[in-house]
Amino acid sequence: MKHFCSFIILLISLLAVSSHGCSQEALPLLEGPYLGQTPPGLTPKIFAPGYVATRHRDYSGSFTPDMTEFYFSRMDVDTEKWLLIRFKQIGNQWHESVVGPRVGRPLLAPDGKTMHLGNKYMVRTESGWSDIKSMGTMFDRKDWGIMRLTSSADGTIVFDDYKSDDVLRISTVRNGKRQPPVLLGPHINSGKWTAHPFIAADGSYLIWDSEKDDGYGDKDLYISFRQQDGSWGKAINLGDTINTAGNEASAYVSPDGKYLFFNHNPIKREDDVDPEGDIYWVDAQIIEKHRPKF
Repeated sequence: MKHFCSFIILLISLLAVSSHGCSQEALPLLEGPYLGQTPPGLTPKIFAPGYVATRHRDYSGSFTPDMTEFYFSRMDVDTEKWLLIRFKQIGNQWHESVVGPRVGRPLLAPDGKTMHLGNKYMVRTESGWSDIKSMGTMFDRKDWGIMRLTSSADGTIVFDDYKSDDVLRISTVRNGKRQPPVLLGPHINSGKWTAHPFIAADGSYLIWDSEKDDGYGDKDLYISFRQQDGSWGKAINLGDTINTAGNEASAYVSPDGKYLFFNHNPIKREDDVDPEGDIYWVDAQIIEKHRPKF
């Protein structure tokens, strides 16, 4: 009976996927690294068109540390329901499935054992993922609106808050104890919008999207590097190779450090029902050219 129930659950997941992506029957199987995609150079391009980038709203992707699973959130434009989607590499082929309803903006922690879901999270189990858990009163507050939460390998946490004028907060670990979150500096928390942070696994830089006076139009991606004294450096616009007059948001760097992923839509937010467009990727050397030489 247990095996029969597992089969039914798998069948339901496969049927759900067929209704939320493009017609998988018309697409070839994905084989090889990075969902079988040809890596980009220094010019961004859509990631996995027809599989990850579909007619639905596909956001905020992240890989497991071994690069064999890719997770992202999708809003079905027909049902307007949000889902957490997974592509898993089995052998040399990638297979799509639905993990469950989306909560927050899913983002894997560097160890691959924790899935951040805004002010909630799941942990890896032998059979998949645990039930959704609260991060506790330090983060799960009614007066905070956390969309995306990110962590580095040493436990540093950065998150946004749309209920408090779109700001970013940071929480570190000191002597093994979690420290209360504090606001990042005004050079980061400035402009019309500050959201969707990503902190590097080694904690050396932070990327987020913001609307600032020095931007190229709407939301742009900015980066700040950790200084030798532990402070955060100036907010640096990632430039017109990445940013456009449209929207760029939800940055993420693959665990191997090779590629920057982000959402891009060339049309401004007020003119488009899908403000974040598709997931794009680009060579992460685009980051290194901005890194200060200490």
